[in-house]
Amino acid sequence: MMEMWHAGLGWPTATTLLAVSFASSFITIAFGIGGGAVMLAVLATLLPAAAIIPVHGLVQLGSNAGRAVIMTRYMRFDLLGPFAIGALIGILLGGSLVIQLEAGWIQVGVGLFILWSVVSKPPEFLRRSGMITGVFSSFLTMFFGGTGPFVATYVRAQDLDRHAHVATHAMFMTLQHLLKTVAFGILGFAFSVWAGLIILLIAAGVLGTLAGKVMLSRIDDRRFRIVLKIVLTILAARLIYAGATDIYYASAAPAPTGGVD
Repeated sequence: MMEMWHAGLGWPTATTLLAVSFASSFITIAFGIGGGAVMLAVLATLLPAAAIIPVHGLVQLGSNAGRAVIMTRYMRFDLLGPFAIGALIGILLGGSLVIQLEAGWIQVGVGLFILWSVVSKPPEFLRRSGMITGVFSSFLTMFFGGTGPFVATYVRAQDLDRHAHVATHAMFMTLQHLLKTVAFGILGFAFSVWAGLIILLIAAGVLGTLAGKVMLSRIDDRRFRIVLKIVLTILAARLIYAGATDIYYASAAPAPTGGVD
């Protein structure tokens, strides 16, 4: 019975994930962005490849929904319609193309995606249209998961105050992760196997959100973002190395030989 709460990963791994879920939600509400990428990088290190994106999506759904509920009065609901239409289109396109990749390729892909988000900026065209942002980010989230920075680019262009920015971003991401979770369920991912751990991770995320809300106006953004970029770079490099190592050994393994006993 207790195994359901750590999904067979063991309590040391599950406890680590709970701490990261708390920290990632704290980071996102306190600084507006970054927590989802931290959670994704750690999940990609500790979870089986097939579970990384679906589990990340459901955990982020819970985390963002909690953030959205807490900050509902700051949301810009007038921006939701175009983004929602684009998100639905993007999820449908991504769901029709997503395939089961080997573990090594998933780790390399996620690592490169995180590294790119650190050293580069999302495309400028995302600032101009909520619908285009919805299509682009929601398509990518089916493959790589951590598309919060792309959505944040559009939200930032609306010139909102800090609280409205965090609340509106949470609203968009809640919708996107909800659609993604439904899509992976239709595609056959067994969420029930991970249900206990996901519930604990969401609860830890809600606690992180409450703690981060207290700190929302009291933290030095510039210094934190420098530290965050360093941490994400290290995690991304580790994922790329681990994935490349798996790919190398898989390709170097001798092919099975046929024969008659």
